[in-house]
Amino acid sequence: MKLFSKKKNPEAELLLNEIKRTKIALEAAYSNFENVVDPDLIDCYIYEVNAAQKRYKFLLKRAKELDALLP
Repeated sequence: MKLFSKKKNPEAELLLNEIKRTKIALEAAYSNFENVVDPDLIDCYIYEVNAAQKRYKFLLKRAKELDALLP
């Protein structure tokens, strides 16, 4: 993958950091979902997991697009 080449692309670095942060947020949302029993909190974490999944998917798609643009 070209994003991991030795050249430092600031946009790629920022994107990789956002992917890492989103992955951590997704893991936290899953963990919280597994540890609640209140129906309102269950709903809350379902929405949180869905939002994090969509963001993660978007960022991965953007990383692939950026990879295709790099020489």
